[in-house]
Amino acid sequence: MLVFLETGVNGLKRSSYEAITAARKVAGGKKVCGVVFNATAEQIAAAGAYGLESCINVIGSGVTEYANGVWALTIADAAKQCGAQTVLFSANAHGKDLAPRVAVLLEAGLLVDCVELDGTPDNIEAVRPIFGGRVLQKVRSTTPVTVVTVRPNVFTAKTIESATQPQESQISISDSAQVRSAVVKETIVNQGRLDVSEADIVVSGGRGLKAPEHFELIENLARVLGGAVGASRAVVDAGWRPHSEQVGQTGKTVSPTMYVACGISGAVQHLAGMSSSKIIVAVNKDKDAPIFKMADYGIVGDVFDVLPKLTSGIATITHKN
Repeated sequence: MLVFLETGVNGLKRSSYEAITAARKVAGGKKVCGVVFNATAEQIAAAGAYGLESCINVIGSGVTEYANGVWALTIADAAKQCGAQTVLFSANAHGKDLAPRVAVLLEAGLLVDCVELDGTPDNIEAVRPIFGGRVLQKVRSTTPVTVVTVRPNVFTAKTIESATQPQESQISISDSAQVRSAVVKETIVNQGRLDVSEADIVVSGGRGLKAPEHFELIENLARVLGGAVGASRAVVDAGWRPHSEQVGQTGKTVSPTMYVACGISGAVQHLAGMSSSKIIVAVNKDKDAPIFKMADYGIVGDVFDVLPKLTSGIATITHKN
């Protein structure tokens, strides 16, 4: 098993630990190896706690910037070096870009956006949503090597008791590496805001907010909680919020410590994107809203009355502490 690991501002991304956990589920006793670009020894060591046994660290001036062609070729070579029958990615921006390229290079079957995995590395079965999440499809690959992408925040990252220091090997790539495409500019959207897929607390708003300017109530609550702002599909489709904030089957799947749903009725597609949250809090004036069946704590009331009081109360407690 080979897992693509991705670094972030504060170490490896949570999605990388989830990918290792997913790989362990179907490893069948075989070693779980990672491939990462320009990682530190500490980042690789941290992955060992989740069951990573060895890691290929790709270093050098040729990988300081993301270049999908070179990265895909390097990952494919790493898979051959490891003798991997399965190459696993998180279905995030880079994973979705790299996985098809690696599959072509390895002449491998490609199973994308999987929410369940079963079997062994040489016979993997996966479940993936199709038709906007209305249908779950069971799929498997018939090729000797399979490339898999797993939906973020579906496979909860789990540490293991018998963790060891991963054995590290290195590959060096210079600027002379053949680059057919490369990143020339990055524009950061919502700079300074937490990504809903990485945040420990998410506060989401729905049509109950009635107008885009009322999302200030959501932003204020998210700020005092130290969380990220999320939104329902209806809100995003209406143009009130960017798609990067959409939570649900056709948006992002989240698994925070706490999820606060404000003015969200709880459509099946939305629930599928946040149901794995550890604590779910719902605020809705309709006592029969489906969201309350999923919630651990519910407040029946108008968001325009509840949210300012909730925000003020939390701010006061935080200030005292």
